[in-house]
Amino acid sequence: MSRIAKYPVTVPSGVEVKLTEGLLSIKGPKGRLETNVHPKVKLSHEGQLIKVATNDDSTFADAMSGTTRALVNNMVLGVTKGFEKRMSIIGVGYRAAVQGKSLNLTLGYSHPVVYPIPEGITIETPSQTEIVVKGADKQKVGQVAADIRSYREPEPYKGKGVRYSDEHVARKEAKKK
Repeated sequence: MSRIAKYPVTVPSGVEVKLTEGLLSIKGPKGRLETNVHPKVKLSHEGQLIKVATNDDSTFADAMSGTTRALVNNMVLGVTKGFEKRMSIIGVGYRAAVQGKSLNLTLGYSHPVVYPIPEGITIETPSQTEIVVKGADKQKVGQVAADIRSYREPEPYKGKGVRYSDEHVARKEAKKK
């Protein structure tokens, strides 16, 4: 069995876990998340613990047990604390603003970029050059942040673009004469 899957996931108080055939549903103060459980993995909910085990001795089942345990742990963390990605915008005239259910980005194009905010995600703009993406689903938060970054990735010469706040952009030297 996977080393990660050996450790049970602790469920804090106030979190409701429902385990039906092939489907795990976790509900907490920050929202509700569901995932399909792979047939080679079996989950058991005992008191305040969720335990992961394999159905057979294959290498694939071992790998899926570790993956499933990590997904379940992220679901529990998501419905209790939530996840967030911080981004910054660098460039003259580059800015962001939330208007209703969309994020308006001015990134140096001839037109403004309008990004519709998906369900289950909240986006805040503390300043014109900062974006904070929050949500309960870790994968969805990361995907939304990656989508926003893809509109204008940081370029290596001046460093202009949308980047994660903890991202380091390797700078290149300009062309020599």
